[in-house]
Amino acid sequence: MTLVFFLTSCKVEYSFTGTTLDYNVTQTFSVENFFNDSGGGPANMGQLFTENLKDYFQRNTQLELIRSNGDLQFSGAISRYTITPQATVSSQSPNQPDRAGQMRITIAVEVEFVNLADESENMKRTFNFFQDYDPRNTSLLQVETELVEVIFENIIQDVFTSTVANW
Repeated sequence: MTLVFFLTSCKVEYSFTGTTLDYNVTQTFSVENFFNDSGGGPANMGQLFTENLKDYFQRNTQLELIRSNGDLQFSGAISRYTITPQATVSSQSPNQPDRAGQMRITIAVEVEFVNLADESENMKRTFNFFQDYDPRNTSLLQVETELVEVIFENIIQDVFTSTVANW
């Protein structure tokens, strides 16, 4: 009889996404618009990040997205967008200058996270990621949209694991 009681009182929680959310306590989330304060990048970059963050949390949690004041709240801004040379290629001709063989796009997003159920999890942190491209084979205009999306995917995964997966 005690064995039956012991087995029924055990609770095993498992999540395929690795979240540590208690859906009895935390049921909603809200995302304020992220603005592009970096001074660079595509014009729709803030909106793209905001929508991708919402989509990721909707796909990977059971939380309901609400307009404001969610149990979990996200806000912030894109704080840096830079394009920097990473490797130079020497010119064989004395009439041509050396050129960049690799260029790097780096994006940093400052995120403020508020958890109404557990204030000890609140944080303000900057997440960043980069992607390289070869300017000898392609122009920035050809790859910028794709690279920004890849960078955002990585940043959003980092935000997710830092906030609801507690890694």
